[in-house]
Amino acid sequence: MTKRKATARRLAPLLLYAALIVILLLSLGPIVWVFLGSFKTRGEIYASAFGLPSRISFGNYAAAFQMAPIGKFFWNSLVVCTLTTALNVLVVAPFAYVLARFHIGAKKLLVAAVASVMLLPSQSLAVPIFTLLRSFHLLDTKTGLVLIYAAFGIPISFFILRSFFLSIPKSLEEAAGIDGAGFLVTFISVILPLSAPGLVTAAILQFLSAWNEFFFALVLTSGDQARTVPIALSYYLGTFSNNYPALFAAVILTILPPIAIFVFSQEKVVESLTAGAVKG
Repeated sequence: MTKRKATARRLAPLLLYAALIVILLLSLGPIVWVFLGSFKTRGEIYASAFGLPSRISFGNYAAAFQMAPIGKFFWNSLVVCTLTTALNVLVVAPFAYVLARFHIGAKKLLVAAVASVMLLPSQSLAVPIFTLLRSFHLLDTKTGLVLIYAAFGIPISFFILRSFFLSIPKSLEEAAGIDGAGFLVTFISVILPLSAPGLVTAAILQFLSAWNEFFFALVLTSGDQARTVPIALSYYLGTFSNNYPALFAAVILTILPPIAIFVFSQEKVVESLTAGAVKG
């Protein structure tokens, strides 16, 4: 029995590492495969889909820029995601602070209403949102996408910021009140600086969510003037139907910004979410 336990203890770390390696390969394998494919020639792709490229050449990336308006899609995504993030955080921060700190009527109902938005499938709201934006002449515009993305990002930002606001000691607000600070001054000069990690986390998650959104970008836009990067991928599927290396290069170009943002901010995001969950 003792020998079995000793053997199990020795095997447990090996099994854990094996499971981690399998998960890592499943997660990064497709991205690495597409990345290597973006440097191959058509002949190399058809000869061996899993082989290594014979040389590193950025010709496929140049072809992606020449054969499709990827620069336009990038600019659209950058504008839409930046404005969406700013609008979302600007609106949600005071809303979450009021619900976290003050006793108001229907407080639990409001929190439940925000949470219920996460349960609604986007497809079920497509028709009313399309009709609403058409009434305000916002179809096929960046403004329409910004408003929709900011609205759908409210629940995530709300619960992140609410957790941080709840973690701030009330004595700080009381001290500011004794010094004569009102609600707005206390919120701007005391609460927001202390909630900087939560604000950054909410902003990063909102930006990534807007960058990767596909359904509403497809339904609410019809031309290159407002379409974003996720739509570019479907555009490339038609344009590069017989040029897989260029298609792979386009895919890498479109997913590179969110990957870079997550790599450089993952530690801060995970730390902030964990801290908010414990304190909230």
